[in-house]
Amino acid sequence: MTKGIYIASIEDHSGKSLVSLGLMQNLLGKMPKVAYFRPIVESKESDNHTQIMLTHFDLKLTYDQVVGLTHIEAVNLINSGETGELIDLIIAKYKQLEEQFDFVLVEGSDFSGEGNLVELDINVLIAKNLGLPVILVGNGVGKTKEELTSSMKLAYNSYRQKEVQIIAIINNKILPENLDIANSAMRSFLPDNIEAYAIPRIDALLNPTVQEVADVLNAKILFGEEFLGNQIGSMGVGAMQLRNYLPQIKGDNLVITPGDRADIILGVLQANISKSYPRIAGIILTGGLLPEEPIIKLIEGSPQIVPILSVEEGTFQVANIVGDLKSNIYASNTKKILTSIETFEHNVPIHALLEKLMNFENKGLTPRMFQYSLVRKAQKNRKHIVLPEGTDERIIHAAARLIKSNLVEITLLGNPEQIKEKAIQHGISLDFSKIHVVDPVKSPNFDDYVETIYQLRKHKNVNMDIARDLMSDVSYFGTMMIHKGHADGMVSGAVHTTQHTIRPALQFIKTRPGVNIVSSVFFMCLEDRVSVFGDCAINPNPTAQELAEIAISSAESSQAFGIEPKIAMLSYSSGTSGKGEDVEKVREATEIVKKMRPDLKIEGPIQYDAAVDMEVGKSKLPNSEVAGQASVLIFPDLNTGNNTYKAVQRETGALAIGPMLQGLNKPVNDLSRGCTVDDVYNTVIITAIQAQDL
Repeated sequence: MTKGIYIASIEDHSGKSLVSLGLMQNLLGKMPKVAYFRPIVESKESDNHTQIMLTHFDLKLTYDQVVGLTHIEAVNLINSGETGELIDLIIAKYKQLEEQFDFVLVEGSDFSGEGNLVELDINVLIAKNLGLPVILVGNGVGKTKEELTSSMKLAYNSYRQKEVQIIAIINNKILPENLDIANSAMRSFLPDNIEAYAIPRIDALLNPTVQEVADVLNAKILFGEEFLGNQIGSMGVGAMQLRNYLPQIKGDNLVITPGDRADIILGVLQANISKSYPRIAGIILTGGLLPEEPIIKLIEGSPQIVPILSVEEGTFQVANIVGDLKSNIYASNTKKILTSIETFEHNVPIHALLEKLMNFENKGLTPRMFQYSLVRKAQKNRKHIVLPEGTDERIIHAAARLIKSNLVEITLLGNPEQIKEKAIQHGISLDFSKIHVVDPVKSPNFDDYVETIYQLRKHKNVNMDIARDLMSDVSYFGTMMIHKGHADGMVSGAVHTTQHTIRPALQFIKTRPGVNIVSSVFFMCLEDRVSVFGDCAINPNPTAQELAEIAISSAESSQAFGIEPKIAMLSYSSGTSGKGEDVEKVREATEIVKKMRPDLKIEGPIQYDAAVDMEVGKSKLPNSEVAGQASVLIFPDLNTGNNTYKAVQRETGALAIGPMLQGLNKPVNDLSRGCTVDDVYNTVIITAIQAQDL
């Protein structure tokens, strides 16, 4: 089941706060620990709706714990091309709550700024990266059936195009007589498995209180502060003579009049206590004018006080401001909160909605979520990784980042003075008190390592002199650290060849029991998913048996890193259509995997487009569990795999993490000589995670 839900509006004043209140009330009745989270708020200091959720439901969370970034901060990051950083910050905040609570109710932004389409895209992006199902909330005020359908369908398609699962659409503020029409409008384009609800317009929720008017106008409270919660049902301007104004008074009237109109003020107060006139919500005195002292005394002695406010603005200006005011719910207005909850429960069959939530499973993993999960896994059980190429600038940069993030314990191999000099030369802030720097030939373990390699390799005609030469090599020394338990894994290859990096591992780390071939995978972080590509770095032309083992190892790696393995055995044809030696090898490898691991979902031979594109997959292999949704893609040879991963990386801008070697008893991973600091950083993290499972 999912651990959260994302409530998103498609426009401003949709009334999603009503949905949040109603849903939270019911979630707390089903689960012991429910959290609330707002990724983007207007203000870091005091977001009104967030305060309501915290106080009304007595959530044991601080304000800072449940809010992400301000609207301005989010826009600035997006405008600076740092959308990824925005998502990283939100994921980190959300995950802190997810780890502590049974369920998290996430409420999207308010659409209070300009650019609704941009804000819609931001909410789609956040929901996608949090992996949450969505409830869409729309505002039906003033819309025809066609307009309502058009706006909701546009929003629905925006989420579905990014493969974000909508579980319900709620249209709010619908006239009671139009509820069935609103529902039928949604059913005209929604599939049967998505719920559609309509909530009627409730005047008690739409009308503002005197407190809201006072806040907007920055008004001074003269009398009746305890009655600021009065709901405003209508508004009237007292500019005519009293005898003409009194008949104009309506229920819960907010009277707006100049502060020197004593006749209107006293007449309205008298009408408020009279059975012949409707109740008054409050009085606003305009123009900065105050009643004279005798009038003040008369008001003070009045038996029933209503809120009386004073503002500097003129009557016309105040009337326009109040007329445009949209109502909010405040933490102090318990009546509105309870009305919202009651309205939600009366109009939304909560059991059907909760059942959908309980049965929802997120099957996608975005690159940002994947990278976040890598960091969290590494932090939970820090491992010791040795980096043999300690004098390379990229290695030093990556080591500094890793140490600062407290992700791993690091040993750099090389001359300590040269490493320090290189760090200073490139302005790298590396805390040498938190890192190990070892010169192999000067290490106190050097002689022991020489003896060990001699004992392990003497049957291969290795004598003590050869052993000493081998141990002077940083790749052999780093690998021996792993063999002796002095480190948990090794990452090399920034300046050495693949052969130089993995030869020592093959000689005395060796492969795991039952594994006959060392292979590799790349984690390809595409725009909206993470795919596993294997083998793109080690084996030039594997046999059918070797290809099957690569597929199984890759599936196990995929699962270990939180990606559900759906294996596509790639070839130039799909299904039974193609013939030839190459396609037969892939077909044979697929059958071997099915026999060895019948629990795995696998399809082969299959073409790349049929493996990753749902429409193509359905047309070519309509009954396949893998076609169109493959997460593990196995290439038939190194030529195809290496070229494909590089083409995808360059043409799409995808981040390729790896290669990660699989099949060894302890993790040793190879870098490309053209690697970046990010490549080193990510490869060290996946190496540390591999070491946790050994």
